[in-house]
Amino acid sequence: MAKNKNAMRKDGRISSQVYICTENGKRKYKTVYGKTQKEVDKKVLDLKLALQKGIDIASRNDTFEDWAKSWLNIKKSEVSYGRYMCYIYNVEKYHSLFPYSITKLKTYDFQRIILELSKKNPNTGKSTSTETLKQIKSTAVQICRLAIENRVMDYNPVNAVKIPKSPSPKEPKKALSQQQRSWICNTPHKMQLFAMIALYAGLRRGEALALNWNDIDLEKGTININKSIHFQGNTPILTHSAKNATSIRIVYIPNILLEFLKKEKNKKNNTTLLFTTRNGNLMTQSSFRRGWESYITELNLKYGTFVKQYKSKFDPQKIPLSIPYFTPHSLRHTFATMLYLSGVDIMTAKEQLGHADIQTTLNIYTHLDSEYKEKKIQKLDEFLSQEKTLVL
Repeated sequence: MAKNKNAMRKDGRISSQVYICTENGKRKYKTVYGKTQKEVDKKVLDLKLALQKGIDIASRNDTFEDWAKSWLNIKKSEVSYGRYMCYIYNVEKYHSLFPYSITKLKTYDFQRIILELSKKNPNTGKSTSTETLKQIKSTAVQICRLAIENRVMDYNPVNAVKIPKSPSPKEPKKALSQQQRSWICNTPHKMQLFAMIALYAGLRRGEALALNWNDIDLEKGTININKSIHFQGNTPILTHSAKNATSIRIVYIPNILLEFLKKEKNKKNNTTLLFTTRNGNLMTQSSFRRGWESYITELNLKYGTFVKQYKSKFDPQKIPLSIPYFTPHSLRHTFATMLYLSGVDIMTAKEQLGHADIQTTLNIYTHLDSEYKEKKIQKLDEFLSQEKTLVL
């Protein structure tokens, strides 16, 4: 039987109506248009197939920007302020796709943006690191996944996007050496307490800065992580929740930190917060930065090697940095490394570090596996050397 032909409109296009549903007793239709009968027939078939799959036809014209905003609105209540700002940064990278219907975007639309960013990041003028590209891709994956969950589309075009290899691989994070850890343990400074907690409990900066002495149980040797600080500009914002649901946790601390905390508490009987400005308020972004730079300068002056002798960190001639610089996050990474090297299993490490996803911990352990492969083989040699009955 020959297919029915649709009449041509005055504007030269051909149209056809497809029944969608009945709403309030009235039948609803969607009209499709095309330049030829063949084009119209294909659109009608595509529309009927989408209806059979349960796709929400009414939302098919929603733009990528619409769904990006919806996704960000959900994430705002789930993640820390810092992570939320990272998500906004990632979403902005897709601004050229904002006006387009999310259902009409193809894999290459996203691939093109990733390729452009891999060559040049508009913020730095340099190539974007592989890790950052992965995070930008992940954001788009999650936005499209939200649309899929709401039956607006039936496949995720971002899944097939490939991350190009960075021309300048990011230098891997380095854990502090035993010598550097001894510097922290043996150098009194107003930031020493922060450094010790970050190094031997693995706390994030915001978690450590929110601590008060009631959170620390010196009898049980634990720290209760139940709040966090993030900065809006220079202002500290205290939230009575942590970075994510798993960030609210009990951290067990080693004896080296426990003994240090006991001594510190005896010095600060009149304070509740562990870290404050001079007037007793929460540390601001700038006060923390000044404190940290002062701490690094103190360590540099005490343990650095110089041609000229410097008597004070306030020397009018700026003291050159001769020790390896490390950030607060370097201390958390070092803690994770010490967990790995001491044989702590991955699930315990995940709980101690407060990772929301076991994959995050697994990625760290996998990287450390490759970094310390030689030491693992040495352990095998040590084990085999005990096999006295083995004869070659």
